[in-house]
Amino acid sequence: MQQQAQGKVTLLSADGVQADWRWFDRDWLMQNHHVVGHSSASGRNPAWFLKLDERRAVLRHYYRGGLPGKVIKDWYLWPGLEATRPFKELALLEQLVRLGLPVSKPLAARVERSGLGYRADLITEQLCGCQDLVGALTQGELPKSRWFELGALLRRFHDAGVYHADLNARNILLDENQFFLIDFDRGELRQSEASWQQANLERLKRSLHKEMGRVDGLHWKPEQWQHLMEGYQGKAG
Repeated sequence: MQQQAQGKVTLLSADGVQADWRWFDRDWLMQNHHVVGHSSASGRNPAWFLKLDERRAVLRHYYRGGLPGKVIKDWYLWPGLEATRPFKELALLEQLVRLGLPVSKPLAARVERSGLGYRADLITEQLCGCQDLVGALTQGELPKSRWFELGALLRRFHDAGVYHADLNARNILLDENQFFLIDFDRGELRQSEASWQQANLERLKRSLHKEMGRVDGLHWKPEQWQHLMEGYQGKAG
């Protein structure tokens, strides 16, 4: 990871990436037609889809969630640069790429000091041609083989000690060939233990039940969870 600083603002670049400060200037991005769309899933704060030369990317601002986010939208106490959320997420993504796990490759992050805290953004490569699991399930049922495949992939991440802090159906992307996990904010590498791994799976299961009640026409049945677990347990054939 490379670092550049201008006053209270630090630009972080992933290995092998020549990041540009202007990538985080929303006015410049708009004026130069680098913004090609945005996400709007479930009414959350949208991520911006960018075209940076020949590269497609996603710009995501860090927002606080839950009750704190209703009071302080996007400001975090300063813990030192290496303990900031974007620094840790960028570093984790670099490790996951080296492990050969299917994630969105990190490009750059921007950290801006503000009083006793900071605000930040992250840019990753866009996984073109993919949709999230909820979007896929609105179009039809996934066959058993794909649930097996997803379960096996989650096991790969867990065997590598990868903890995803927000494993939900919208943070799982897929195309016709494979699945990917995205959004590793607050994620980390841990010692593999059944307790947190099971809690991770239960979080995903609750997410699917929640989406059933929120999204009309979602093609998911609770019994399909067993197919995912068979894949996770290595029973898929």
